[in-house]
Amino acid sequence: MLCTTCGTRPAASADGRCSVCAATRFAPPNGLMQPGPAPMAEGLHRLRSPAGLAKAVVVLLGVVIAVDVVALVAELSLRGEYANLTTIPGTVLYDAGSTTHSQLVYQRVTSAQALALLVTAIVFIIWFRRVRLNAEVFDASLQPMRPGWAIGAWFIPIGNIWLPRRIAAGIWTASAQTNPDGSWRDASKAPLNLWWTLYLGSTLVAQVATRNYEATDFSPALADSVTLIMAADVLDIAAAVAAIVFVRRLTRMQGERAALGMPPSSVPVPAPAGVPQA
Repeated sequence: MLCTTCGTRPAASADGRCSVCAATRFAPPNGLMQPGPAPMAEGLHRLRSPAGLAKAVVVLLGVVIAVDVVALVAELSLRGEYANLTTIPGTVLYDAGSTTHSQLVYQRVTSAQALALLVTAIVFIIWFRRVRLNAEVFDASLQPMRPGWAIGAWFIPIGNIWLPRRIAAGIWTASAQTNPDGSWRDASKAPLNLWWTLYLGSTLVAQVATRNYEATDFSPALADSVTLIMAADVLDIAAAVAAIVFVRRLTRMQGERAALGMPPSSVPVPAPAGVPQA
């Protein structure tokens, strides 16, 4: 059962509110509010803007997209070479010079893709940790795992299929939980879900395509293997675009959330039924 006030955390009190909302002060009969805690006084010094890291991630994702486009051109050429292979019993006829050149270009572009992805992944994870630490200040109770998992979750076999997504959802919710007037809001997780779906899809297809290509004998069948690799690159481009949207959106949300400067637990809410209003 979720909290009847915020609808986000599990209910923890007899009246159906979570531990944070249960601590919210109601207006006494005389209408005067008791002094509340200073706006995020204990946490403001821990907040760090993720904007700089976000810009770096976006630029690097743009590089990934550009390299993928170049790879598609190289793969299209290589696919044509393989499709033109002529087989006769025990022999494969082909233009050695042209085919070898296309293979060499493909290998170089593949190396460039790997380098671009590696650098982007490193900076992305640094950004991811930063927004996770900020989310701890916004609302630690919404975070499903400790801050260190923002890095470690990516390196756990099988677990990295869903753990980073789970952590990202907690960050997203904590970064968008209030409106300027203190009321609760729930930002759509569509950018997060789209990015994660495309990321998993492109990763899976890329692994299958690479293994298929390496296991295929030198024959016209290699053309189909290259086609699958091209499909993986198209998915990777789509995932990179979705990642850009996700990174920019979450970074902006954290900036807006930090600008509010008031933790949800110190925002007055209407008194429950039966309590006189001012």
